[in-house]
Amino acid sequence: MTTHHRTDAALLDIHTAREAAPALQSWLEYQRNYFRTPGVQAAVRVGDEVVLSTALGFSDEVAGTPLRTDHLFRIASHSKTFTATSILQLVEQGKVRLDDPVDSYVAELAGSALGPVTVRELLGHQGGVIRDGVDKDYWQLMDHFPDREALIALCVSDGQVFERNEHFKYTNIGYSLLGLVIESASGLSYGDYVEANITSRLGLTNTGAEWDPQRAGEYAAGHTGLLDGVDVRETIPHVDTRAMAAATGFYSTAEDLTTYGAAHYFGAEQLLTDASKRLVQRDESLINAHGNEIGRYGLGMDIVKVGDRRLVGHSGGYPGHITRTFIDPVDQLVVSVLTNCIGGPAGTLATGVVKLVDLAAKPPAGTAVPSDIDGRRFCGTFASLMGVVSIALLGGRLVAFFPAAPDPVESYEELQVIDEDTLAVVPAAGFGSSGEKVEYTWDADGQPSHVRYGGVSRWPVEAFRARRSAQIAAADVHELARRS
Repeated sequence: MTTHHRTDAALLDIHTAREAAPALQSWLEYQRNYFRTPGVQAAVRVGDEVVLSTALGFSDEVAGTPLRTDHLFRIASHSKTFTATSILQLVEQGKVRLDDPVDSYVAELAGSALGPVTVRELLGHQGGVIRDGVDKDYWQLMDHFPDREALIALCVSDGQVFERNEHFKYTNIGYSLLGLVIESASGLSYGDYVEANITSRLGLTNTGAEWDPQRAGEYAAGHTGLLDGVDVRETIPHVDTRAMAAATGFYSTAEDLTTYGAAHYFGAEQLLTDASKRLVQRDESLINAHGNEIGRYGLGMDIVKVGDRRLVGHSGGYPGHITRTFIDPVDQLVVSVLTNCIGGPAGTLATGVVKLVDLAAKPPAGTAVPSDIDGRRFCGTFASLMGVVSIALLGGRLVAFFPAAPDPVESYEELQVIDEDTLAVVPAAGFGSSGEKVEYTWDADGQPSHVRYGGVSRWPVEAFRARRSAQIAAADVHELARRS
């Protein structure tokens, strides 16, 4: 049975989280540019406070429309967490039992191979149900998503791929059936049930179960993936997911998703009891393939380990949008990152944010910035011909890391303040500049204009971009002079 406890590495006070927010935003913006992502909307909540809510880049890259924090994103398989929450609410009300067969709620499945599959098995992707159907070109906009009639016809004719509990098999069709269970047990449409029992309760004015054409102008445009390094993105229209809304229809914002995620903290009472949360969030399935564990899944939430944190939540993939939300229900952290392109790095970005948050929470080990010095003055992103380094204030100390790396803390260096103009890399074993000085020169506004890090000159990124060509050309001149 899963237990819930705090670890020293996970503790994060609100002051530390607020202090880390500029570093999180700076890293997200660098990554967005580096990986040519049109737009990134992100939010970080610690306890009850949103310490970061940001929108970077474009809602519509082709039109040049800036992205806002209230632009709506299609969050796709996040929908499954809302569906699972709804089912557990109905279980708490005595209207659904987890071990009931699905045909007791969807009579059209009686006598079919899927009829005996239980609600629990559908929630945990253990019913052996086909993933998306025998013809799933609706995912690339070549057809409509199935309506109820088409969904049931598919389930009767081709719904079963494996026997029940034979394999974990992720299925959008199975979760679409859970939407029909909710309608049968509640007497409401799926969208109406979710609005009454989840979004309205939490005040989520920017979250809904399906594409809303009346709010069309509020949605971030979807964008195509990059087929290769020279490809140019095109925008993709939004479509109605019809009978599959319970699996993949939802829209939301990063900030709304942190409010929703906080309702899944232990001790929160708005949506579910803690007993139900434990059921949803425990390891229902350990997913192994080719001799390796490739994932864990509960009842409507996946489970991911990042460092010492056990996180629950979900990712989402919709034509033009890739999204990811992580929830630490014990230590009360929610990170949500939404991207508006196929192949968008939402999962990588959300993971990196969690790692930076945990780096901020790491004890400073004697490297805290002295109280009489403003550590923020040393912060920034600095470039040389060989690459870019970021210096950030995290947990009361200064840390250097490489912002182009997908994992920002894989190779970082702790810094300590020597005086108002000088830092030093804290001595440690490694391949970097351990023990060496970091010396600053300031402009007339008191901002860093030049940094010599371990003997290498670096400049703010735009300043280096402006000087790079001349710097390279000067090298050619020096070489020609040497040869003559």
